[in-house]
Amino acid sequence: MVARVVALTQRELAANFLSPVAYVVAALFLIAAGHLFMSNTLIEGGEASMRFMLDSMAWLLVFAVPLLTMRVLADEYATGTIETLMTAPISDVEVILGKFIGVMVFYVALLATTVAHVILLFNYGAEDFGVVTYGYLGMVLLGGMYVAVGLFASSLTRYQLVAALIGMALLAVFTVLVDALASWQGGQWRVVLSYVNVLHHFKDFSRGIFDTKSVVFFLSNTVFFLFLAVKVMESRRWR
Repeated sequence: MVARVVALTQRELAANFLSPVAYVVAALFLIAAGHLFMSNTLIEGGEASMRFMLDSMAWLLVFAVPLLTMRVLADEYATGTIETLMTAPISDVEVILGKFIGVMVFYVALLATTVAHVILLFNYGAEDFGVVTYGYLGMVLLGGMYVAVGLFASSLTRYQLVAALIGMALLAVFTVLVDALASWQGGQWRVVLSYVNVLHHFKDFSRGIFDTKSVVFFLSNTVFFLFLAVKVMESRRWR
């Protein structure tokens, strides 16, 4: 199983690094991250902290990640190569895992380029290493959940743009809508909504707080959406 997942991961990585869309999304993301760093972090008299930049990047990923994942399965459906995968001696779980890991490696590589900002901040600021470490751990966990949601969205359609829109809509529900409802509601509802609020959990990490409940939240949602993607693929075998 491991060898087959590794082979699928390599295939997905090659597709990502040869995709013009992936490079465009990466370039726009890095430009936005650089602008956030220069305009809100590396300023005279400002707080020498990566927190604002990481919080803003979490918002950017709502739109960036679905663009990275939109072709993962939708393109397989559109080109007909999904039939080859379905008839090969590999399971649907292996296909989903291979594609998920492939996109995650690309995402982590993209995230690693922002470490240059951290190095610059350490040279000119007083950022705490532990806070930065937890912040980037949160970015990896958040990215894993977003990639799983995007992968599920891509499994639903053969049209890449539709897959991107579905992914963005689902992530918007977990972030924008839930955040707005949590601010509007009070009492017990506010507590419930804050628990399913993705950005609420991520802010613990960006503040340098390691909360096992947030770790469980991200990992369980990642597994849940990967499970849904597997079930969608299994349903296509019977059509």
